[in-house]
Amino acid sequence: MFIVDSTGLAIFFCVLTMLGWGSWANTQKLAGKDRWQFPLYYWDYAIGVFALSILMMLTLGMTGTSGMSSFANLSQAARGPLQQAFLSGVLFNVSNILLVVAIDAAGMSVAFPVGVGLALVIGTVASYVQSPKGNGGMLFAGVGLVVCAMVLSAVAYSRLPQQSNRSWLRGVVFAVIAGCLMGFFYPVMSGSISPGFGVGKILPGYLTPYTALPLFGAGLLISNLAVNTIFMRAGGLTYADYLKGTLKLHSLGFLGGVIWMLALSLNIIASGLAGPAVSYALGQGATLVAAIWGVFIWHEFRDAPQGTGKFVAAMFLAYAGGLSLIGMAAL
Repeated sequence: MFIVDSTGLAIFFCVLTMLGWGSWANTQKLAGKDRWQFPLYYWDYAIGVFALSILMMLTLGMTGTSGMSSFANLSQAARGPLQQAFLSGVLFNVSNILLVVAIDAAGMSVAFPVGVGLALVIGTVASYVQSPKGNGGMLFAGVGLVVCAMVLSAVAYSRLPQQSNRSWLRGVVFAVIAGCLMGFFYPVMSGSISPGFGVGKILPGYLTPYTALPLFGAGLLISNLAVNTIFMRAGGLTYADYLKGTLKLHSLGFLGGVIWMLALSLNIIASGLAGPAVSYALGQGATLVAAIWGVFIWHEFRDAPQGTGKFVAAMFLAYAGGLSLIGMAAL
């Protein structure tokens, strides 16, 4: 299997994670412009996640002489790690659907900073307790700055005109719930992967990243049958509506899933050297990327009153400082 053998490459993979996790939601925004509602979009997203996980298992998971190949690893895996990897997909699926609802209601500029920011705190703390790699002081100082940026983003968004308040409040509520659930999926998944896999050491019964990823994807896709069906019925949608979608709309959802899953794959691979806490925290710099998309591309603050810009500028500075500290924690 392929492993990361340098800190520089590990940080680069985490930066790619940040870009991927912060950008995939643009595909949902584009689909929404054609009135393609998020439960319909999300089916293709889930399929994209699962497809990319299988591709990773059959390519990088079978490459090189380090560690253990994918099929050999699955044949010796214990029930506990298998269940953990699957459960992580279920946890993420529920939280991510709620995050998509939040994006639809409040926009990327607030949904990502609030939801993913909260997940960053929970996931980083849990991952560091599980595997205390990296400079703890720098790591948590960086997380603290990201939390400040999250608050500044919410304050800036709250200054938008009154007619957006109801939608904004609904989006914040969904983002908070999503963040609480999302904070636990990464530690649960990391717990299924063998400690020391970054140097090719696979303990008996544990998984490699390349076998944990398809189980995660299966958990997401299978749980979607129940969870997303509920959201479809609540919105008055049927599977016939999904089948009416154009190739463009289905492709957008599939692409969104592929982008997100590629980012997770690179992040998990990098965690073998950087440590789960640093890898996850740096990857969740996606909040900064999403905020950039929301502010400069989607112009979500175009109707904000004068003076809002200072909160947005402070948000970006806090994110930049926090991500820099998190990155240095891995060195």
